[in-house]
Amino acid sequence: LGDPSAWQAEYKWDGIRAQIVRREGLAGGVAIWSRGEEPIASQFPEIASAARVLPVGTVIDGEVLAWRFGVPGGAGAGGEDGGPLSFNALQTRLNRKRVQASLFDAEGVVFAAFDLLEHEGADIRAAPLHERRAALEALMRTVQAQSGGVIRMPPKVRAATWEQREAARGMARELHGAEGLMLKHVDSAYHAGRGAGGTIASIARNGAAAGGWWKWKVDPYSVDAVLIYAQQGSGRRAGLYTDYTFGVWDPDPSGVLTPFAKAYSGLDNDEIRRVDAFIRANSVDRAGPVRMILPKLVFEISFEGIQESPRHRSGIAVRFPRITRWRSDKTPEQADTISTVRGLLNAAKMCDG
Repeated sequence: LGDPSAWQAEYKWDGIRAQIVRREGLAGGVAIWSRGEEPIASQFPEIASAARVLPVGTVIDGEVLAWRFGVPGGAGAGGEDGGPLSFNALQTRLNRKRVQASLFDAEGVVFAAFDLLEHEGADIRAAPLHERRAALEALMRTVQAQSGGVIRMPPKVRAATWEQREAARGMARELHGAEGLMLKHVDSAYHAGRGAGGTIASIARNGAAAGGWWKWKVDPYSVDAVLIYAQQGSGRRAGLYTDYTFGVWDPDPSGVLTPFAKAYSGLDNDEIRRVDAFIRANSVDRAGPVRMILPKLVFEISFEGIQESPRHRSGIAVRFPRITRWRSDKTPEQADTISTVRGLLNAAKMCDG
């Protein structure tokens, strides 16, 4: 990416991407939209209320974060004013038609602002990032205090070299509860859409304005697990067994494979056909569309988050699981145990704390 000073670095938080819109004519003068174009103001009433301190004619892009107030954290996590929690803490808010903020005082929410799209009624998305950032910083000098910290601006990562930024990325989860770093070219315009990051080639060909935002995430959690159940896919994968359930060993009491994650992606077409053939030749039982498979195939399963879940047999749920490797070099007996998974859960709790 060239000169590191040309790229703004921020922590990548694990929340809900959203925009606050402050305009006349809106109910209450404020709307909050998720990236999926869903209105979510009713789910986060404290943010909607705090947003009324914004000047009319303001649109801010950012992230809704679960937040533990009044708990010391690192500089990137909010300092003595608290720090971010994992996405798991937001789940109690999701899909509720209306929320009473008083129910969530201990673990509240904040809106982390990282871009200004409309300023004093003018659309400034085409302006370079360094200009939008300066305007946002000026705005937040008063808004953060007036909103009681509910709307806040996390600091940029202070690291001058790529080596220092790589070190910051490596410690992002442990020190700040973040998923890694975001890299944003200081001359880039605001690009809409999920695929707005551009490519190295497009930046070289068209200049910095072609570059959007780059995710530089920490390495995911991963375990080696055994394929135990399979179900046929849908759409282009109809007729092939592509929906998999994986288990890890539970030595207590009798050394059984306990289901802990489902994954549907990560294999190429050739691997899918080979696994499909194995499933058809090694099914030992079935329950409706689900086949129980002879436990012979080991896969590395990676995921972004982990939490306790009484709804799952293992007592654990993982977020965004996917297959990252077919471990043909391992026997089923060499797969991980539920103790390994619980160790990852305990590590995640420490990052949350």
